[in-house]
Amino acid sequence: MQLGNFSISLAVKDLETSRAFYEKFGFKTFGGDAAQNWLILKNGDHVIGLFQGMFEKNSLTFNPGWDSNATKLETFTDVREIQRQLKAQGVQLIAEADETTTGPASFVAIDPDGNPILVDQHV
Repeated sequence: MQLGNFSISLAVKDLETSRAFYEKFGFKTFGGDAAQNWLILKNGDHVIGLFQGMFEKNSLTFNPGWDSNATKLETFTDVREIQRQLKAQGVQLIAEADETTTGPASFVAIDPDGNPILVDQHV
């Protein structure tokens, strides 16, 4: 199972304050839209998403089909296949990808400690 790019999605109170803070650690804006209250920051292969008013909790995010530069991978495990494998192992999902579709889709699981895990395919 190839999960693709990994990032942490942080539920922030103030987007600009958080951006400025993480820039002190060497992160630079890589994507997103501050007018829509979200930014993606990157330092080397490390990726942080800052989301103001979008999520209740911080979450782990995996992007099947992308590398750390959001470049499409030649081969990858489709989000629906990852979902099938996890469900077969008894992992409970709180949101599911429609398995009758292709292309972009996502699902969400919650780990034993209550942390959301978003598997979000953009290709």
